[in-house]
Amino acid sequence: MIENRISRHIILLGAIILALAVILGAFGAHSLKSHLTDYQMGIFQTGNRYHFYHGLGILLLSGLTTIISFKQLRTIAYLLAIGVILFSGSLYLLAIREMFDISHWTFLGPLTPIGGVFFVIGWLYLALIAIRSNRN
Repeated sequence: MIENRISRHIILLGAIILALAVILGAFGAHSLKSHLTDYQMGIFQTGNRYHFYHGLGILLLSGLTTIISFKQLRTIAYLLAIGVILFSGSLYLLAIREMFDISHWTFLGPLTPIGGVFFVIGWLYLALIAIRSNRN
């Protein structure tokens, strides 16, 4: 059934995002710590923390399949995944930019709040769906 496929797709997306969060968190803690300042490490850890939060959020969405349409769940999952890429991804790169000589990548700074907006839109869309479903 299409519902099972979409649910599995959301679970797969959440699981991959969480696996990457673990890998990047371990990489930061073990390989980068001696190369980054405390400030840079803090940036990296913030990216990793939000990476985990939203990976778990995506995974939990798969449990809402009896309450919310699959199209809505998929939309929320994609909004959160884009948020992870833009928010956490930009923070990871901002933290290591000196190490990899990418300080000239000035586009990274604005990506962080744009990713945050995707997080907010995803969660507010879920709230709106919950409000509307309560009326029905």
